[in-house]
Amino acid sequence: MIDVIIAGGGPTGLMLAGELRLHDVHVLVLEKDAEPTRYVRSLGLHVRSIEVMDQRGLLERFLAHGRQHTLGGFFAGIAKPSPDRLDTAHGYVLGIPQTTTERLLAERAAELGVEIRRGCELAGLSQDDHGVSVELADGTQLRSRYLVGCDGGRSTVRKVLGVGFPGEPSKVETLLGEMELTEDPATVAAVVAEVRKTQLRFGAMPLEDGVYRVGVPAEGVAEDRTVPPTLEEFKQQLRVFAGTDFGAHSPRWLSRFGDATRLAERYRVGRVLLAGDAAHIHPPTGGQGLNLGVQDAFNLGWKLAAEVNGWAPEGLLDSYHTERHPVAAAVLDNTRAQTELLSTEPGPQSVRRLVAELMDFEEVNRYLIEKITAIGVRYDFGEGHELLGRRMRDVKLKQGRLYELTHGGRGLLLDQTGRLSVAGWADRVDHVVDSSEELDVPAALLRPDGHVAWMGDDQQDLLSRLPQWFGAAVS
Repeated sequence: MIDVIIAGGGPTGLMLAGELRLHDVHVLVLEKDAEPTRYVRSLGLHVRSIEVMDQRGLLERFLAHGRQHTLGGFFAGIAKPSPDRLDTAHGYVLGIPQTTTERLLAERAAELGVEIRRGCELAGLSQDDHGVSVELADGTQLRSRYLVGCDGGRSTVRKVLGVGFPGEPSKVETLLGEMELTEDPATVAAVVAEVRKTQLRFGAMPLEDGVYRVGVPAEGVAEDRTVPPTLEEFKQQLRVFAGTDFGAHSPRWLSRFGDATRLAERYRVGRVLLAGDAAHIHPPTGGQGLNLGVQDAFNLGWKLAAEVNGWAPEGLLDSYHTERHPVAAAVLDNTRAQTELLSTEPGPQSVRRLVAELMDFEEVNRYLIEKITAIGVRYDFGEGHELLGRRMRDVKLKQGRLYELTHGGRGLLLDQTGRLSVAGWADRVDHVVDSSEELDVPAALLRPDGHVAWMGDDQQDLLSRLPQWFGAAVS
């Protein structure tokens, strides 16, 4: 009996696998593709995902392979300066290809003892009160206590479960690919700059050795988006919008994506859960997709581990849906809004100009930056301090940094009073007595995902909150 089978070895599945292994959960990742993908769907990590990597001691690996870029210009491509005093120690975007992110997360998972089986496609599943039976395409039968579908927008797991996936179909489609261009780079840059004055879905970004990442609006919406466009189709659309195909040749890969928005009705059905694109799809505007999936995994991992290890309080696993479903709904809303603002029609262009004016107000700009980068997310933990339910940013302590204390994926009581205790929960919660000039509360209880579950200095009040997130005390 495997503890958890994860269907899908993309960033969401690999992040989840690593989180589960921190708690000694036996994990098997099934990935239908025999080789890692060459497609670079995502180009970077936003602030909250950068924080997530820092919380688990992975950030140095990512920084070594990425480039830091100034925040700004992510809401519908409207460029504004980054607001002052953003609530994070990582006020930048990390440019890093999805292929590299997947490789680094796979390496981390392997270090922790995760088994990853490539070329294994899930074909069916059934569940009972004790576990999940999984059938692979080659007829192999597997059994696990839980199953998580991280298998993308066309998720087999979601379809077999019969979970509804309501939303809107694609109305527009964009061609995307990497290819060589023979045109002079200065000419390419000049043409792209001119076209993007009116068409922000057009672009040609140089990579290396004459290779460019090229995007251009498609002629229409394909009946089957799994069928990639041809190079000739690409060149034709380049000529339509730019008057030239830039001498495009030798494509590395070609793909197409639409602006469909869909959200799974439920993230959990018994012992089967959904995460990442299996739970939500939306336009890539603002670069939020990969980040949203990684953050799903970060929320789910410790909760599912608690269930497997037998200490989860009632309702903890269900809180995954309760907390993450509204976050995804908000991302779908903001990507819909951004997509409208990218339209070349007069009405949306008028609204775009108005939004651009509003973003000159720093609080509006800050609000939209926090929305896109996910540092504005606040889970509903009830009434209390303004930080309750929000993740706590990294703060400097007398003895180091806050995030250095969170690498093991456990709960944390940061105690500036030295008078509190987590006796009875010491196997799940670390108690650190230290202080920070950046923290104006006596003590803070953090969940393993860094969200603030309690703040104060009253021991009895703390004892009333610990069981809610960390189960019963052990004598």
